Amino acid sequence: MIPIALLTVLTTTDARAKAEALARGAVEARVAACAQITGPITSVYRWQGAVETAEEWQVVFKTTEAGYPALEAHLLAAHDYDTPEILATPVARVSADYAAWVEQETTPAP
Repeated sequence: MIPIALLTVLTTTDARAKAEALARGAVEARVAACAQITGPITSVYRWQGAVETAEEWQVVFKTTEAGYPALEAHLLAAHDYDTPEILATPVARVSADYAAWVEQETTPAP
């Protein structure tokens, strides 16, 4: 059996309700199997020439390597930031049952 390549994909947003909407929307669209929300966190970044500090919520999605393009497209369409943070990290190891569940949940319904 060929192992399923999984990714964790994260983004941030400036309100808990927005984080929940991004998480729910991705799971409902089957572009992520699940998502966890943490926050508030403090982000420090340079934007348009100035150093900014903002309170944000981080959303971490679980998807397959094959499903990443659809998740990225979904986040770009749903996110209200001009340039949203969307970072994907390969999962080095995962239990077979969990990987199968992620694949099942990110496969479009017939």
